[in-house]
Amino acid sequence: MLRIPRMPETDATRPGARDSPPLREGFTTGSAATGAALAALTLLLRHAAPATVSVPLPPITPQAPGPAGTPGPELPRAWMDLPVAFCAHGPAPELAALPHATPRALPGAHARVRKDGGDDPDATNGALITATVFLRSPAAPPHDLRLEAGPGVGRATLPGLPVAVGAPAINPGPRAQLRFALRRALDDMAGEGAERPALDVILSVPGGEELARHTLNPRLGITGGISILGTQGTVRPYSHAAWRAAVAQGLSVAAATGCRAICLSTGRRSERLLMRRYPELPPQAFVQAADFARFSLAAAGALPLERLVWGCFFGKLAKLAQGLEYTHAREAPLDMAALAALCREAGAACAPEISRAVTAAHALELLLADTAAPAALAAVGARAAATARRFAGRPVTLHLFHTDGRELLTV
Repeated sequence: MLRIPRMPETDATRPGARDSPPLREGFTTGSAATGAALAALTLLLRHAAPATVSVPLPPITPQAPGPAGTPGPELPRAWMDLPVAFCAHGPAPELAALPHATPRALPGAHARVRKDGGDDPDATNGALITATVFLRSPAAPPHDLRLEAGPGVGRATLPGLPVAVGAPAINPGPRAQLRFALRRALDDMAGEGAERPALDVILSVPGGEELARHTLNPRLGITGGISILGTQGTVRPYSHAAWRAAVAQGLSVAAATGCRAICLSTGRRSERLLMRRYPELPPQAFVQAADFARFSLAAAGALPLERLVWGCFFGKLAKLAQGLEYTHAREAPLDMAALAALCREAGAACAPEISRAVTAAHALELLLADTAAPAALAAVGARAAATARRFAGRPVTLHLFHTDGRELLTV
């Protein structure tokens, strides 16, 4: 059995970490929910509240078929031990706020696992992911486990997400993780030959609705709380895969809600400026691409759009003009010599000073004081637009903004 210890990510596996101390890995809201449900079930069946639980990590995959083509067993990718913050009999107190009464007459217990994202900057870090488990009369699969969302767990209101409109924002990975963990625990704890009870599981997150305001959920049409996520069960700090997944999900929602134009930006400030530039577009049309220029442009370019827009500040524009696919400051430094050469060709007298500039902001201020600034900015913009078109496979409208909010260039 493969067991993943809670250990720091190594410098070798974290991009740009050569000069930084190792960052600590964490676990997802899906793993926390699974751990809480396992703890509550353990209290119900073994009459003792566990201090830790062993959680299976997704993906949960079927193994090779058995004799005569019988389905092979499902197995998790690995296991991880998680601490239990609280465990007690009865439903979680926040369930009293539900419009329908919880089945208090049934045997039930609730437990909380504090979500630990490690050193990943996540709004849900520290949230108490809670599971209330009720025992029902035995039932045949697939009705042996009913999963519901309580207070603080969101619900989907727009298409394009991994869950249907109206369903709890509990993604397929955590659903499979929960189902596998609880079925296995029932097999281990119910006893040889005993009937397995059916389970009602209600996930809740105290304060989850407020936490969700600091996530992308409002933009994605997930209301009422946070999402229960996790394709791998663990969180790698500053994960490229997580960023790309967020971009892809944003684009999926934009397409599913009928957006015919998409505005990509490199951050929240440039996104706000694009929103001011295109006030007629819905919020779902705006997607933050961060440093993933090629990935985001290619993914958006594959959609049936009427218009694709990219908004950024000067440093990202200049890096796009260099042809860089990924524009993070540490891994993709700005080539000042190349920028100076482009400005020199456009007639900028400040080109020698630009070649010695340390930051893109300094280079831009030098350029804006030069009489050839319009021609030089146009040259940089044209080169960046050509790169964007190559990445997207279609024309891209570029907007260059100053950090003071001015629009300096549209290509």
